[in-house]
Amino acid sequence: MIQVRPAEERGRIDAGWLKGRYSFSFGDYHDPAHMGVSDLRVINDDHVAANAGFPTHGHRDMEIVTVVLDGEMAHEDSMGNGSTIRAGDVQVMSAGRGVRHSEFNASGERESHSLQIWLFPRERGIEPRYDQARFDGERLHNRLQPVVSGDGHDGSLSICQDAIIYRCQLDAGAQVGHAVDAPRQFWVQVTRGSVEVAGTQLHEGDGARIEGEFNLVFDGLSDADFLLFDLRDI
Repeated sequence: MIQVRPAEERGRIDAGWLKGRYSFSFGDYHDPAHMGVSDLRVINDDHVAANAGFPTHGHRDMEIVTVVLDGEMAHEDSMGNGSTIRAGDVQVMSAGRGVRHSEFNASGERESHSLQIWLFPRERGIEPRYDQARFDGERLHNRLQPVVSGDGHDGSLSICQDAIIYRCQLDAGAQVGHAVDAPRQFWVQVTRGSVEVAGTQLHEGDGARIEGEFNLVFDGLSDADFLLFDLRDI
């Protein structure tokens, strides 16, 4: 079973400095039909204007993942971390028992484009934690590269949840597959180009929930970039 979330049907925010689309209910946008999948709660597709960003604010008991698609974001947090997250970088922050942070576009000239992803943690009240790594080039080319996982395998960043986030940059005409041996739930988010999976075409900005499948095959209809979320079957 595949249920498509078309790009243009996502929630929307336009605050001038921030233009975003929400795959699931978030902030002032509420849609009871789209509250997340398994432990995946938020996918926000954010475009942040130059010299603008999110001032210091708090989180707790959430696994927060940032995937920068274009441009760069400057991060500071109450754990003492300060870094610049550039296109190709992935950042994870386990908010645990509480953390405060800010994120601003590090460029004075061009907007940034990133995905902000939240997942519920396996445990509450854990020690807050931060990590960051780069995933680009051959690591993503025509293969599903795990960038986030519950066990940190294959160089992925670890989170406190039984979930894997893969990223793939798939050539037109190329194919990649993903097989599991137990029931799982999946979400696909296309960030560029077009792919076909489970007999369904997905285009830039489209998302899709997939259930009841043990063998996913992705075909590149054009040069494409997408994320695959492999989640608990709950």
